[in-house]
Amino acid sequence: MQPPAANPALVRQPERILIVRLSAMGDIIHTLPAAAALRQAFPDATIGWAVEERWAELLCTIRCPRSGPRTPQRPLVDRIHLANSARWRSAPFSNHTWEQIAAGLSDLRSIRYQVAVDLQGAIRSAILARWSGAPTIYGFSQPRENVASMFYTRPVSARGTHIIEQNLHLASVVTGQPLPMPRVQYPFDNNVETECARRLSERNIDRFVILNPGAGWGAKQWPPDRFGSVAAQLAQHGFKSLINFGPGEEELVKAVESSSAGAAQVLSCSITELIAVTRRASLFIGGDTGPLHLAASLGVPVVGIYGPTNPARNGPYGTRSIVLRSANSVTSHSRRAQPEEGLLTITAHDVVAAALELLDMRHA
Repeated sequence: MQPPAANPALVRQPERILIVRLSAMGDIIHTLPAAAALRQAFPDATIGWAVEERWAELLCTIRCPRSGPRTPQRPLVDRIHLANSARWRSAPFSNHTWEQIAAGLSDLRSIRYQVAVDLQGAIRSAILARWSGAPTIYGFSQPRENVASMFYTRPVSARGTHIIEQNLHLASVVTGQPLPMPRVQYPFDNNVETECARRLSERNIDRFVILNPGAGWGAKQWPPDRFGSVAAQLAQHGFKSLINFGPGEEELVKAVESSSAGAAQVLSCSITELIAVTRRASLFIGGDTGPLHLAASLGVPVVGIYGPTNPARNGPYGTRSIVLRSANSVTSHSRRAQPEEGLLTITAHDVVAAALELLDMRHA
């Protein structure tokens, strides 16, 4: 990837930078390296982030204030601007909705951001970047929603194969110089870390694997009974399995648990707690989901079970990993309810073999 040419007009140190990446979990995680690179390039700048409320824990622990001096609980950004668009869409004519929107926009504009960087590429994120009042707005010249590019004053051509590389390139254009891949710091809550260690100890869990059977839509979802079979087989090698799940996935988790012959236990936790648990995992197994990308970002080995999404662009990045994908799988973001046909050709035996290879237990 060719480094961007230095532009004297852009090298000036901006004092206030806004990052816009509202959702979802995996996409925010893919944005964190670019944000960390901007922080390294402009260590004294005020950096804000506009994000959906449900994902704010990726930037700040629950107990930490959303603005102020950076701490281990909020290590990357100085201010977090919360959006709650799902709730706003459910009650668009409510006075409370409009009061929240007005208060949020007033807070956003009060910072007087000089630069806004839209790393979502949606109409709503581009409009939010413009509403911030920042005179300079960066975004991809071919964003996910084409109309979004109309709001950018500095459209940037995407470079790189993986979305993390593309985001980092956009950040390098903002700085006017090439940026190395940075180390990402996640919020660290010592109380949560201590409690996590205590709970694992109480369950007598030492070596464990995280299973994540859920997915953003059905076409990406590997059958739950196969996850259960994987857990049962890994238990024979001394590894317990914890099943991570999100809202609305309770029945899915029950199916994994019941098919695991007692080898898998349910893991219910907040995002801050998931970060603490994932740090301690020996391995992560799942599809193209936010928790998989969290594990990869934390350096945990990953077995990725991929179907309709392209691992070259969205695969586990920066960690030891094995991605299983059928040669018959076709890249598509069509939100079908049923698992993609190629995904179903991946067997539990395939996943266990990949897991044991990453666990260095191929001959155990």
